[in-house]
Amino acid sequence: MGVAATGLGKFVFMDYLNWRLQYVCVAILAWSIYVFYRYKKNKNVIKDWGFRLDNFVPTLRLMMPFAIFSVITFFVVGLLQGSINLTWHIIPILISYPIWGSIQQFLTIGLLAGNLSNMKRVKLKRASVIIITAIFFSIVHFPSIWLMIGTFILALYYGFIYLKSKNLYALGLLHGWLGAFFYYTVLNQDPFSEIFLKYF
Repeated sequence: MGVAATGLGKFVFMDYLNWRLQYVCVAILAWSIYVFYRYKKNKNVIKDWGFRLDNFVPTLRLMMPFAIFSVITFFVVGLLQGSINLTWHIIPILISYPIWGSIQQFLTIGLLAGNLSNMKRVKLKRASVIIITAIFFSIVHFPSIWLMIGTFILALYYGFIYLKSKNLYALGLLHGWLGAFFYYTVLNQDPFSEIFLKYF
């Protein structure tokens, strides 16, 4: 229910009211409080969700070929449609976006895919869990068709990696980096200006 509410909040506060920064900050704070609350009750839950460092490097290494191929694809698409808009603004986005990316991965992959995998009454196959998660993640990025396609493909791969290695830090880091390059190459958008510079 919390994941669904956060997804619906995106359409209201980010898309309709254009309160992107406020929404992201509140969502990060709220879910951080929830994680801390669950951690106080059960210290093993953090590692079970995937907030762990013991397999961070192997997971990152496993994901690098996909990440490199994705960035190359972004630039090719950007060149073909003339949408590459690289400026120094991408640097703060590359630094900050992985934080929001980690929260998104926690919600869609850690909670949604994790809970679907652990259901006792209905046993879903791994492929079904990954596809359901990818569809949800894609719908949340409506109405941008490019984002829906990109996040669907991303969630398919991330779901496979998560169920194999369970490391949200690696997923969040590459989510943030790939998302940043996607905005500045394929979408011809500048999130730094849209989110931060309007307040100055």
